[in-house]
Amino acid sequence: MGVALTRAAQWTAAGSGTGTLEITPLNEALLNQIIQFAEDISTKHPQEAAFVFREPLEWKTQLDSSVFGEGYEINEATVQSEAKDKDGQPLLILSASTLRVRSFDQLSRLLRIAMEKKLKEAQACLEANRDPIVKILGPEYGTVEREDTSILHLFDKVKKESDLETELKMKIVLLLHQLDLQLLNSSLKQISQDVRLNPAAVNNEVNLLKNFSGQGEDTVLESLEYTSDYMFSNGCRAPPWRQVHGEICYLVVKPHDTDPLYITCSTAGVFLNGVMKLAAIISNILIFSCDCVKSDQLRLKKTFCFQNIVISGPKMHQRLWLARTRRFFEYEESNKYCIRHDQSCGTSKCVEELGRPKLPGNKMTREKKKDTELIKASSSLEDVGESSSETDEDEQPVRHQEGNTDLSPEYWGIQKLAKYVKGGDPTATVIALCSMRDFNLSQETCQLAIKDTGCLEVLINLLDTDETKCQTGSLKILKEISQNVLIRHAIADLGGIEIMVKLLDSPDTDLKCLAAETIANVARFKRARKTVRQHGGIKRLVELLESISVGSSYQAKDTEAARCGALALWSCSKSTKNKKAIRKAGGIPLLARWLKCSHTNILIPVVGTLQECASEPSYRLAIRTEGMIENLVKNLSSEHEELQMNCASAIFKCAEDEETRDLVRKHEGLQPLSVLLDNSENKQLLAAVTGAIWKCAISRENVLKFQEYKTVETLVTLLTDQPEEVLINVIGALGECCQEEENRGTIRRCGGIAPIVKLLTATNPALLVNVNKAVGGCAMEPENMSIIDSLDGVRLLWSLLKNPNPDVQASAAWALCPCVENAKNSGEMVRSFVGGLELIVNLLKSKDKEVLTNVCAAIANIAKDQENLAVMTDHGVVPLLSKLANTNNNKLRRHLAEAIAHCCMWGSNRVAFGETKAVAPLARYLKAKDPLVHRATALALYQLSEDPNNCVIMHENGVVKVLLAMVGSTDDALQEAAAGCIANIRRLALATEKAKYG
Repeated sequence: MGVALTRAAQWTAAGSGTGTLEITPLNEALLNQIIQFAEDISTKHPQEAAFVFREPLEWKTQLDSSVFGEGYEINEATVQSEAKDKDGQPLLILSASTLRVRSFDQLSRLLRIAMEKKLKEAQACLEANRDPIVKILGPEYGTVEREDTSILHLFDKVKKESDLETELKMKIVLLLHQLDLQLLNSSLKQISQDVRLNPAAVNNEVNLLKNFSGQGEDTVLESLEYTSDYMFSNGCRAPPWRQVHGEICYLVVKPHDTDPLYITCSTAGVFLNGVMKLAAIISNILIFSCDCVKSDQLRLKKTFCFQNIVISGPKMHQRLWLARTRRFFEYEESNKYCIRHDQSCGTSKCVEELGRPKLPGNKMTREKKKDTELIKASSSLEDVGESSSETDEDEQPVRHQEGNTDLSPEYWGIQKLAKYVKGGDPTATVIALCSMRDFNLSQETCQLAIKDTGCLEVLINLLDTDETKCQTGSLKILKEISQNVLIRHAIADLGGIEIMVKLLDSPDTDLKCLAAETIANVARFKRARKTVRQHGGIKRLVELLESISVGSSYQAKDTEAARCGALALWSCSKSTKNKKAIRKAGGIPLLARWLKCSHTNILIPVVGTLQECASEPSYRLAIRTEGMIENLVKNLSSEHEELQMNCASAIFKCAEDEETRDLVRKHEGLQPLSVLLDNSENKQLLAAVTGAIWKCAISRENVLKFQEYKTVETLVTLLTDQPEEVLINVIGALGECCQEEENRGTIRRCGGIAPIVKLLTATNPALLVNVNKAVGGCAMEPENMSIIDSLDGVRLLWSLLKNPNPDVQASAAWALCPCVENAKNSGEMVRSFVGGLELIVNLLKSKDKEVLTNVCAAIANIAKDQENLAVMTDHGVVPLLSKLANTNNNKLRRHLAEAIAHCCMWGSNRVAFGETKAVAPLARYLKAKDPLVHRATALALYQLSEDPNNCVIMHENGVVKVLLAMVGSTDDALQEAAAGCIANIRRLALATEKAKYG
């Protein structure tokens, strides 16, 4: 168990002291297995369970004395077990929330007493006792990294001394060793998925292959070489701007019999390149970058040399090199300029092309159009692997003025101040920064003035000095101007994020807060978020959430630091990888603690971070198990709309899980959600609230509560004049609610059917899926079906079968089932759709399982009309259904069998199904565990058994024995179909026997 806890379990690394177990599915599985072992040992191994530990397992418990009963001596808050060791000491003691347990037997009883808290207790026990085997058996059995020989020594001792206690220890060691192996094996599969390539592994593989390369006949390759001889400190050979995409190095592999192969090695794997020769490209970029650095160095010596604050040096060169080379790469990718490296185009010319051109008559470099194009180009090169769901706020930078005749006085005022910021001593610099803050830095003119005058580079370099006042003044300005899209990208290009991340380690709390707030503004695009993570920013931001207390007496600075940290984490949490980093850094328990405070200014970013992270299953599990649902529900009644919106959005994402839906109901969260529907002016809040109601309505118990609160009536009023994101959720909620008969009538009485049917003409696939479900739910009522038919709803549903989206096709086919079933003259209605039957039959060629399932269900209903069945037969429905028979999907099996049963009613379809080999696979459906599959299969076999050849196939596949058992079923339809099929097979057997013997 010690090895599994050390190597397999996932521990946090935030804060001081020992780490804690993360709330992850892997850890939960490990804890459940340990709990199962501890509970079972007293019954399976009673002798070992009675063994008294060398030292008690001690931890802080959430249990009180009231949960203990028989077998324990209770004295107010103190509990002692009646079971004692040979010295008369109790084997379990509870005193002042500290629990001490000294045997497996008492541990087993305690876990049974804890009931639903057993997971928390097991977690607390293991966190307090990181190597429990030391407490159980003694320090000589502790977990070590080297080879463990304790079992061998113990075995030798047993051989020499026939001591009962030693034998007992031997058995316990073996049991714990067996548990260790079980825990390690169960975690191996999940852990192995996280393993990625690294530079050392790639280098080892390359060296190995080089040993088998050469000119000889016994070699596998002619040569294997890197494209670059230069290796960075992290072991990578790829240039820095490609390392951020996970690339490690590039190889040229020359086989004996083909042209050379160009290969990219990255953390995600090894890939064969196209026709581009990376060696030439990388060489040109590196040559170009070196010249850029030299050019920048000369410029810096002229412009930024002032006393005490040194900004020219290796760090500055490195940041400028990264910025300029990244710009080179972005310009090359966007094809904005033709950058050539030949004799006709020297390096100096290329440098001039890449630099920001100067406008005539003005020394300042202010060509905004090119800056805007640069940002657009760079945004297209961001790491698309960061998160599939994240959206950038910086996608469309605003257009700025290009001339210099309409610039405001503020612009020129900042330009004058810029020279004092650049050229003064620390005192003059601080005064200039204070004066600059007197301008309205939220105005775009002032923001661009700072950027255009080259002051932005100086502000960033001031962060890298030892002058706290300069750093503070610079951050206060950067915090304001980083609201601008162009400036955010410029800060990232100049290496500002890396410096701000370092400032998070500063002993000055105010400085850390300013750095975190600025990061929160800058990290609104993917590359910035990735930079924060790669430079260790996530862990540092999580540490800002730590405080002495979150009660009424907590320190103001702690609160402010936590608020700023939460703001930055909120921005960073739009990336999937950052969400994992926050979890690994121990952010979940800290967010849970701050969720209990009453201050809105910190609750908003905390809940905002949680709702962003709730898209991950591990976070949803943590939010549920850490008791955060209660606080989220509580804050739905806040006076602040942004907090309400974030809470509703978190519930929206978490309510995918049934347990969370039950918790929302238990903590009375359904009523405040219904009340918030009245605030229809705030569309973002409305979208979050309707989303939460939709997901909560998946549980029937919640739907009944919504009926009490008249939620359905309010939802119907929101079917018109709403944005698409609100409509998707409103229709989704109505689709779940109309599964109840009373709500179907309510929707009709409130006039909701017409607007729902009207939405069938929408184009958004997500909206159409929900509309189809709502229409299908309403169509279960004959009165509703009449209204849907009169509004031409069935025709619109049928037309959606042509939609290219398989989810829309599947939901439309499913909605058609109740429509066909409850229409007054369904056969005539279906035939009125020109080409409709051919369309639905052709959907049986789909590759999507859900489409096939729902189309089979629709065909089963349509085939009840003989004329429609005849038309579908002509369109080849029989062979298409037969092709689907070899499936393991029980839902598809059920509806396919129903479709086959109804299609047997026409002409020679029974014979055709036999000829197309559909009977034998159907016979195997009887072995499924789903009773609904049994019923549908028995009906199909009964119809198919009318043909003698099919009876022979059924008999050969052993259906008689299975059907005989089903004749005794309580399901009347199954019973009759099974009996009828057996009767047909028996009649054929008798007829055969009579023909044979007379």
